[in-house]
Amino acid sequence: EIENALKNTVILFDPSYNPDGMQRFSAWVNSRKSKMTSADPNDMEHHETWPGGRTNHYWFDLNRDWLVAQQPESQARIKKFHQWKPNVLTDHHEMGTHYTFFFQPGVPSRSHPITPLKNMELTKKMGEFHAKALDEIGSFYYTQEGYDDYYYGKGSTFPDAQGALGILFEQASSRGHLQESENGILTFPFTIRNQFATALSSIKAVNAMREELLNYQRQFFKDAAAESRRDPVKAIIFGSRDRARAYHLAEIIARQDISVYKPSRNESINGKIFETESSFIVPMDQRQYKLLNGMFEKRIQFQDSLFYDISSWTLSLAAGVEIEELRSIPSLGQKITDTQIPSGELIGGKSEYAYVFESVGYYAPRAMYRLLEEGIRIKVSTDPFHHTSGKRFERGAILIPLAGQEKGPQQIEFLIQEILEKDGLDVYAFHTGLDYQGTSLGSYSFRPIKKPEIAILVGGGVTANDAGEIWHLLDARYEIPATMLPIDVFNAVDINRYTTIIFPQGVYGSITENAREKLKAWIQNGGVAIGLENALNWFHAAGLGNFQLKKDAEKPANGKVEAARPYTAIAKYRGAQVTSGAIFNATVDLSHPLLFGYYQQNIPLFKGNNLVLEKSINTFANPIVYTANPLLSGYISKENYEKVKDGSVTGVATLGRGRVIGFTENLAFRAFWFGTNKLLMNAIFYGPLIDPGSAR
Repeated sequence: EIENALKNTVILFDPSYNPDGMQRFSAWVNSRKSKMTSADPNDMEHHETWPGGRTNHYWFDLNRDWLVAQQPESQARIKKFHQWKPNVLTDHHEMGTHYTFFFQPGVPSRSHPITPLKNMELTKKMGEFHAKALDEIGSFYYTQEGYDDYYYGKGSTFPDAQGALGILFEQASSRGHLQESENGILTFPFTIRNQFATALSSIKAVNAMREELLNYQRQFFKDAAAESRRDPVKAIIFGSRDRARAYHLAEIIARQDISVYKPSRNESINGKIFETESSFIVPMDQRQYKLLNGMFEKRIQFQDSLFYDISSWTLSLAAGVEIEELRSIPSLGQKITDTQIPSGELIGGKSEYAYVFESVGYYAPRAMYRLLEEGIRIKVSTDPFHHTSGKRFERGAILIPLAGQEKGPQQIEFLIQEILEKDGLDVYAFHTGLDYQGTSLGSYSFRPIKKPEIAILVGGGVTANDAGEIWHLLDARYEIPATMLPIDVFNAVDINRYTTIIFPQGVYGSITENAREKLKAWIQNGGVAIGLENALNWFHAAGLGNFQLKKDAEKPANGKVEAARPYTAIAKYRGAQVTSGAIFNATVDLSHPLLFGYYQQNIPLFKGNNLVLEKSINTFANPIVYTANPLLSGYISKENYEKVKDGSVTGVATLGRGRVIGFTENLAFRAFWFGTNKLLMNAIFYGPLIDPGSAR
């Protein structure tokens, strides 16, 4: 039977397993296994140390990276997927010890509307093969419960937008070799048997359903082509003054077997200028039409209010680019095959006086750190100024004076060339410091920047995914070193070598009282502490600043009794209050150092929590505030939406010479939210410069 299946079936194994997580997990359980294997759930074998074995090197969950493919493992598998266009993709996972075994379909009301209903029908038919295989070996299982098929970035949902079936299998995990569970003693061999049985049943199903699957995929792409022809939107164009963010978005799209082009000329659409060097056009008439829609759609109406993962991921909002829908396809330029960021331009020739570059560019922080690492003095402008060409530089532009540097003009020229070629930034040569229109270069409004020495708190209590996203941003994107500082080490060591300490999303109850006082003294001496999401609760409780979060709306005290709800609705009601991931609009103060490099009055923010700061009574202390009707895309309950409206996103507190900066949101979400990365980098570089008059 097996030989016959192999003769008639093409079976691809994922070319990129998760070697880092697998190694961490296997090393842990194998080094702690007793000769007399312990099934006791309290045994150390079943309690793997932080960050656990689920994640890759940078602590990313690779099963959330299929659509945006920001990790090398994902890029390898995406390339193979599009090479073969499989009919079925099976995705084998583990879940909590006290469950049994799950196979898809998930909850029917939680499938993405773009996915055809036929997909669910075929998935159910395959499920009958899995049920039979598990029945034969006496294994219990469940289906159409708990899991969904909504976010196209998951391995079991990604194929659904491309004419294939994605099948998720979840096996209760022994978390080692042997463990007690509600269903009896769970052994590692038993968990392997269930996965193996359903792998074989998948092959049986594929063979038995061969014609249905082939016809379904063929019809899927025919229907997609017909839909694209009926769609009044014939193309989308996007771009940004920040060339790098536009290029990174084009890179994400092109990886998914979608044709992306440069415009052949500058385009002016609805008052927006899309320049050839920093803009891209994506025609909608492509076989990946459905996936393309899944990348860019904005949705606020849903059939269900529970989500296994995020409810919105609109890529244009994540990248923070300008975008327009086109009713006709403009003249197309070169098709993108290599999304290398174009080199910047040196404007004004060589200088013996000063150079300037804007901080609008995504990689400006990388250029800044490299200059500081080389011992170059740099300054940031806190007022606008002008180049002799008439170019106006806004707040946040970086000045490189040549006088008084330890390195000579030729060495600095070499570094300038590196900024042009590697970071893709335009650099302006200044031959005079005089500016009668704005600020002359010798003004005190140009503030010196010091090289940051960064620590990121990690370990028990810290959310590994969030910490890993910050680590990846600094290490892989900006090439800025950071110390990954475990909390127990933080409690014990001298922290004066650091200028900046970042507190990712997490719970910080394990920080000792002595360490808290040490941190306060460090801040008072000029340190900058940056907290994200739940870390603000600890900041507030620890007396580091006024980071009062909005409370849930109180029920009216008019004695009115709400209508009774059934007991069975408790889980759904609680689940509906979870904001798993939606996108909101906020207004910003572009003059604030945290917003240097931004140039639009509004910014889209990803929100994966219900945390909202109370607005400060200090009118200078609310640089980012959600609008009165901020929801751009995604799900949020009515109760939590009221809390978000007009709420504050960030705040700064002062302690002595130091600063405490808090953000309610994740600014580096899954490495594809390019639009908010600069907020974190500004806090790192400009935090010490923030005027204490803007404190909460």
